[in-house]
Amino acid sequence: MALEVKGIIPAMVTPSDESGNIIEDSLRKLTRYLIDGGVHGLFAIGGQGEFWAFTPPQKKRVLEIVLEEAKGRVPVYAGTGAVTTDEAVRLTRMASDAGADAVSVITPYFIKPNDDELFEHYAAIARSVKIPVLLYNNPARTNISLPAGLVERLSHIDNIVGIKDSSGDMTLTAEYIRRTGKDFAVLAGRDTLIYGTLVYGGRGSITATANVAPKLVVEIYEAYVAGDLKRSLEAQFRLAPLRLAFEFGTFPVVIKEALQMIGINAGEAVRPVGGLSGAKRDELRQVLAGLGILGA
Repeated sequence: MALEVKGIIPAMVTPSDESGNIIEDSLRKLTRYLIDGGVHGLFAIGGQGEFWAFTPPQKKRVLEIVLEEAKGRVPVYAGTGAVTTDEAVRLTRMASDAGADAVSVITPYFIKPNDDELFEHYAAIARSVKIPVLLYNNPARTNISLPAGLVERLSHIDNIVGIKDSSGDMTLTAEYIRRTGKDFAVLAGRDTLIYGTLVYGGRGSITATANVAPKLVVEIYEAYVAGDLKRSLEAQFRLAPLRLAFEFGTFPVVIKEALQMIGINAGEAVRPVGGLSGAKRDELRQVLAGLGILGA
C-alpha cells in the first residue's frame, strides 16, 4: 500500500457539548494544534474519541472536519470498529468514501469470537475497501486479545498493514513484530511503552497523550529515529506522569479536562462519564505544569 504507517499518531478527542453535539470549531483547533506539534498522522473517532457515543452521521462529520483541516499534510486514520462485521464494514466503507487514508478496527466487544471468526471478521472488512486496515488489540476494553499467530495470518492479507497494540504486554508486542513481515507496522497503544516498542522494532504509536503534549510525544519518536536513544528515553519518562494521570477519572475524561486547561474546549465527556473531582483536577493541573504546557 502507498501509505507508510509510522510515527506519532494522536488518538484524537472528539470535542462535544453536554447534549452530545460535536463542537466543530474546537475540533478544527485541535487538528491544527496537533499538526503544528509535528505529529505524523491523525486518528479520529477511536476510543479516545468516544466512538461508541456518536451516530454514523456524526462520525462521518468528525472525519470530514479532520480531513478538511489536515489538507493532506498528514494521513488521517478513522476508527471503524463495531460489534458486528456488517456494521464494521459499513463504517469502514463510509470512512473510505469520505477520504480517510486508512482505518483502525478494534476487536468486537461484549461477544468473544474465536480465532477463525475473528479472522473472517477482519478479512471481510479488508475486502470491503482498498485503503489500508490496521488491527487494534485492546483486551482491557474488549476482553479479547489477538494472539500473535492470528495477527501473523491476518498480516498476509494485502491491505491489512499493521496493528495498534494497547495490551501493555511487551512480550506480545514483540511477538507481533517478530512474526510479521517488514511491511507490517506494529504501533504502541500504551503511551508509557512507546520507547520500548520502538526498541523492539515497532514503527511508532497511536497515542492519547499526544492530544495534549504532541511535541513531547513526537520527541520520543524523532529522537529515537535520529539515534539519540538517551533523549528519546528521557522524553518517554517525562511523558509518563500524564499517561499515569488517566487513573484520576473515568476513561476518557482526563484528556478532555487537560485540553480544557491548555485552552482547547474539548467539552464534556459523554455521559455517564462525569468530570474530575476538584482534588484530581488540581493534581492534573500540576502534571501539566510539570510538562511546561499549562496555558499553551
